[in-house]
Amino acid sequence: MTMTTLPEVTAGADELSIWPASTSRLPHGGLAVGGVSLAEVADRFDTPAYVLDEGEVRARCRTYRDAFPEAEVMYAAKAFLSRAMVRWVDEEGLGLDVCSAGELELAVTAGFPPERIVLHGNAKSPRDIGAALRLGVGRIVIDSASEIARLAAAVGPGGHQKVLVRVVPGISAGGHEKIRTGTDGQKFGLSLTDGSAQHAVARILGQPQLELVGLHCHIGSQITEVKPYVAALRRVVGLMARIRDAHGLVLPELDMGGGHGVAYRPGEPALDLTALARGLRGELASACAAAGLAVPRLAVEPGRAVVGPAGVALYRVLSVKHTGDRVFVAVDGGMSDNPRPALYGVRYAPRLVGRHSGAEPRTATVVGRHCEAGDVLAADVELPGDIRPGDLLAVPVAGAYHLSMASGYNMIGRPPVVAVADGAARLLVRRETLDDFRGRDVGA
Repeated sequence: MTMTTLPEVTAGADELSIWPASTSRLPHGGLAVGGVSLAEVADRFDTPAYVLDEGEVRARCRTYRDAFPEAEVMYAAKAFLSRAMVRWVDEEGLGLDVCSAGELELAVTAGFPPERIVLHGNAKSPRDIGAALRLGVGRIVIDSASEIARLAAAVGPGGHQKVLVRVVPGISAGGHEKIRTGTDGQKFGLSLTDGSAQHAVARILGQPQLELVGLHCHIGSQITEVKPYVAALRRVVGLMARIRDAHGLVLPELDMGGGHGVAYRPGEPALDLTALARGLRGELASACAAAGLAVPRLAVEPGRAVVGPAGVALYRVLSVKHTGDRVFVAVDGGMSDNPRPALYGVRYAPRLVGRHSGAEPRTATVVGRHCEAGDVLAADVELPGDIRPGDLLAVPVAGAYHLSMASGYNMIGRPPVVAVADGAARLLVRRETLDDFRGRDVGA
């Protein structure tokens, strides 16, 4: 259904710098994304709700294809996955990186070619491996030594599966310690430092049904500098050279993972994609030339950087509480639809939409409705001093790790996902209801 928008009013570039490129200001304090008024989305689909700009997703896919024309770009499904997202990614020419049988089967049943899918996971279940082999997944990333024998047995003596080895290069990068995965002492991958990666390679080469085609390296998330990627690539190419020397095998693929950082608030840094592509290509060419290696095909796995800035979360204000010199603005969502502030301390920039306020701004903390003191969506942000119950707040950069990490806490129900494009809105994922909770509860 097409949703009517009001005439556009020019907006300041800095003010909307973290919003989808299609965002425009409307009269009386409104905002439109994808040609659709956010206030109308809230009225039609209720709140909380996630709004996803299809055009922004597709444009970001194309930006990656343009930046890495000779590489394979794999969308990281863990950021957000739906049947529509599968179709968009497929049509824009990206591959897919999944972490479970659930993500894999949704993608394949939605029509995505399994040979363009990579399966990750530090602890793959028998169901994960079984689904990958049954559906014909293109690559499986081996994350631990114990996984090698299990995978080989599942493939069987007459079978064949291409695999990568996830290498820990000893590089510290990422926006928070809980999302830094390139250092020793965390659960992912096989270490270069203690020889685990080299040992795993030797074991894989002893399994004829497993074909080692490359190495994988993911150093963390929300990284905004190119230097850590370049340093990690240099170390992984060093391992490729040692594999060539020890086993006579020249690996044709190198997957450098994702974790590309985006800005959540105006003025914050984001990873320069052009600089990343230039840095990785240059270092790959020079490191391989120095080692006498053929240059492997590069792969990258963006998730947040594709879908994060394409999303907007909408909330209604339920109450405004003045406690001493603090103002708490409570909304109808919270940590059940966005646990990231509680998990990682992520800071967002909510905005009043749907009405114009002439009041002076004041510092407030936007909190959720859940029974946790840590249920804070945005601490110490500037909102109009006359913010009141019934107001609509919009939170940009809400496309990644919101629905995918949402929970059933307090049985609130997970919000719907509404796609907007060319002035029309349509439902992609419906709201979770009490009937859904009741349906799962089969006890007496």
